[in-house]
Amino acid sequence: MKIKIVVHEAEEGGYWAEVPAIPGCATEGETMDDLLKNVHEAIEGCLSVDIETPTHTQTEKVIEIQV
Repeated sequence: MKIKIVVHEAEEGGYWAEVPAIPGCATEGETMDDLLKNVHEAIEGCLSVDIETPTHTQTEKVIEIQV
């Protein structure tokens, strides 16, 4: 799976990045290598958050898929 990130130069030095496809998912790093490592961890953390089980009717199914 590929996902786009937006990288910004931080005013205090280093970089910060946001993941537009995952609201609230952002991180920072002193170097680009640090940033990329941190953004991988941030995405994993954001996607691993358990959410409340959605309600559904008898004609709908809730299934879990791997991405």
